[in-house]
Amino acid sequence: MKGFKEFVMRGNLIEMAVAFIMGTAFGKVVEAFTNIILSLVSKVLGGEPNFDNFAPGGVPVGPFLTVTVSFLLLAVVIYFGIILPINKYKELTSKPEEAEEAAATETELLSEIRDLLASKQN
Repeated sequence: MKGFKEFVMRGNLIEMAVAFIMGTAFGKVVEAFTNIILSLVSKVLGGEPNFDNFAPGGVPVGPFLTVTVSFLLLAVVIYFGIILPINKYKELTSKPEEAEEAAATETELLSEIRDLLASKQN
C-alpha cells in the first residue's frame, strides 16, 4: 500500500493529471474559437465545406476529405489565432541582453580554448 501511495503522490503523475485537465478545458476553448472562425468562413464561402458525397470511381473518399479540410482549417485557426500571437508576445517580452551575454560567454570560452591550444603547441 505504501508503494501505491508513493506512486500516486509522485510529482510527475500529479503534474500530468493537471496538464490533462487543463488540456481538456483548453480544448473546449479552442473548439469554441474555431467554431466562430469556421462560421465566418462558411458565410464567406457560402456554406461549410462538405465533400461527404464525393466518391470517384465508387470509392467513398468524401468523408475523409471533409475531415481533412476541417482539420486544416482548425490548424490554420490555431496557428494564426493562438501560436503566432504567443510567439510575438514572447519576442516582445524577452530580454535581448540574455542573448548578448550568452554570445559573450561563448566568445570567452572559444578564446580560452584557442589560448590553451596555442600554449600546448609551443
